[in-house]
Amino acid sequence: MAAVQGGPVDAVEEKDIKTEPSNDGSGSNSTNDGGAASTSPGYGAPAACTKPAAAAPEDQQTLLAVLQFLKKNKLIESVDILRREAGLPEDSLDLKGGDSSGAGSGAGAPAAASDAADASSLLSRVTASSAAVAQAPTKAAGEDQPDVNVVLSAYSQQGDPKLYPVYYNGLKRFIESVLDCHRAELSQVFYPLFVHMYLELVYNNYESEARAFFEKFRGDQECYYEDDLRVLSSLSKREHMRGNETLLDFRTSKFVLRISRDSYQLLKRHLQERQNNQIWNIIQEHLYIDIFDGMPRSKSQIDAMSGSLAGEAKREANKAKVYYGLLKEPEIELPLDDEDEEAENEEGKPKKKKPKKDSVGSKSKKQDPNAPQPTRIPLPELKDSDKLDKIMYMKEATKRIRLGPENLPSICFYSFLNAYQGLTAVDFTDDSSLIAGGFADSTVRVWSVTPKKLRKVKSAADLNLIDKESDDVLERIMDEKTASELKILYGHSGPVYGISFSPDRNYLLSSSEDGTVRLWSLQTFTCLVGYKGHNYPVWDTHFSPHGYYFVSGGHDRVARLWATDHYQPLRIFSGHLADVTCTRFHPNSNYVATGSSDRTIRLWDVLNGSCVRIFTGHKGPIHALAFSPNGKFLASGATDSRVLLWDIGHGLMIGELKGHTDSIYSLRFSRDGEILASGSMDNTVRLWNATKAFDDLETDDFTAATGHVHLQDNSQELLLGTYMSKSTPVINLHFTRRNLLLAAGSYNP
Repeated sequence: MAAVQGGPVDAVEEKDIKTEPSNDGSGSNSTNDGGAASTSPGYGAPAACTKPAAAAPEDQQTLLAVLQFLKKNKLIESVDILRREAGLPEDSLDLKGGDSSGAGSGAGAPAAASDAADASSLLSRVTASSAAVAQAPTKAAGEDQPDVNVVLSAYSQQGDPKLYPVYYNGLKRFIESVLDCHRAELSQVFYPLFVHMYLELVYNNYESEARAFFEKFRGDQECYYEDDLRVLSSLSKREHMRGNETLLDFRTSKFVLRISRDSYQLLKRHLQERQNNQIWNIIQEHLYIDIFDGMPRSKSQIDAMSGSLAGEAKREANKAKVYYGLLKEPEIELPLDDEDEEAENEEGKPKKKKPKKDSVGSKSKKQDPNAPQPTRIPLPELKDSDKLDKIMYMKEATKRIRLGPENLPSICFYSFLNAYQGLTAVDFTDDSSLIAGGFADSTVRVWSVTPKKLRKVKSAADLNLIDKESDDVLERIMDEKTASELKILYGHSGPVYGISFSPDRNYLLSSSEDGTVRLWSLQTFTCLVGYKGHNYPVWDTHFSPHGYYFVSGGHDRVARLWATDHYQPLRIFSGHLADVTCTRFHPNSNYVATGSSDRTIRLWDVLNGSCVRIFTGHKGPIHALAFSPNGKFLASGATDSRVLLWDIGHGLMIGELKGHTDSIYSLRFSRDGEILASGSMDNTVRLWNATKAFDDLETDDFTAATGHVHLQDNSQELLLGTYMSKSTPVINLHFTRRNLLLAAGSYNP
């Protein structure tokens, strides 16, 4: 690696090196450094520091600085090896170390402070000296972003670039000659190697060689990397690489490959026998190989999990405990009077009991063993209006239709006609009484779907005249003069991309290209708060099922958790390598799922902000997420026209639903979780048998050490129906409390 610029960045680089597992690699690093600032203790240390004892004072200072840093980070073995190689006496480090710390910090400073000052002064000295001797030309820090410089400087020249096609071809011939069982696994190495070799050629100004290398081996890469390769082909000059997001992704995140131990040993032995140091160095520096014991995976198993920007997820990433169970519902007595009026005979009582059993399994008296503690995160207390709404919900549930393969739902489609403003987002309230649309002309429009019109609250002066003790006070406070079927909300200064109603129907969230999320009152139809935290467009926002909390995700690659009464985010979920395109709360409000353009889905713990699941398998940006009502499963839809099903507890893909021919923008489970509905840009709604998809799982597969489930290609068996619109892409789906399916989209003539 060439010289890095800036003290703090050096420290980060050194820490990365320290935490890397020491790979027993062969060969030395032929880098152009003037010092050992970036040698790893595993394999590069002896080769990089073959300096004589009588070195120039500046070189000796650099060496001592490195030794001091390694000692501070408790890498004692590396210190001894370096010291012996350089022929320094044992006490030289202590003496020089003492001098440096004396110079770097005041005499009376505490030990910890002197250590920090010591490290920073030594590191800055290393940077200065190594930058002076570095052969690769580097810009001044002011001319470019330091992190970009660091990223690019890693592409130092290794060996003769004209031999890169020979190295790659040699590896290709070897992999094609191994046994079939290993070939599929080892073929995963082609893509990351191809990318890094190409970037290395471009960075070192071998433009014609880079172009020839790209054209020769581009055809070997998997079809699902086509979009990435298109971006890569535009990087043909060194100056193109500065500030390029795709390049930063490839360099800063190690590409993860999951390979069986037998296949890995084959690859390692081949590279060591051929002394193919260039390829081995790239593998060690830019790839993370997650080795597992057991049978190698088949091509279909690998393809199912591949396709994301940074390879597969490490197995450790999906080991954390997830409390996916539902919270115990508050006990609310269902009044009998309405039941008696509706049905005078004895059928009223069984009807009363049925919803308690049927309501998504959440009304059970027992605490679910997989559920989080009710106090794990603070949730808002139920107001009287919420309790009334719960009672209404339970009554509706008595009339809910039980869906299944023999009993499919009716579908009511809301087509937005003449939507010249450009419909970009739609949402329904939980009780299906209101529908809201976000538009490209920066407006939010709210319609009443029932005969009841939308009314504003009266002015403060008029409210003072109302008798607050009257029974119909909630009716009296509404101003009949303002009644209309449609309300338009103005406030955003860019297209509105995300929209979400609060569970109690009092508020509406909207997120926009202008970088803000706005909270609107549905009592006054005015904007209450503008939440500013994202620096770029906010693609999606979603209210928690319990209200109060909401999540947003945008172009700045992070998702943010907010509370309605805080103008700053409570949590920032950072980890995606590209835009966060969709967000969804888990039914128990303890977790948030995010889908991204990096083609991964992440599950975040609201309590501490940590990422507890990473799901890879989609071949395009993810635009739709839906949790099953029981909280155990997650469905995701993307531009690759596939719906994937995930088991949250085990962290595994358990199903793939193929049938759509265009991007999927909406997914929704029925209220009892028996049917999954998917809506796509191919103008169709498809219904899938979720019960069969989840019940057919062989749970023995989950306990396998490798954790690889063989996916059945049974999409046609699971597909219950396809419903086409004339020319209306489906951008939202919603099941009413009685299991009628509502769909919405904008008609494209």
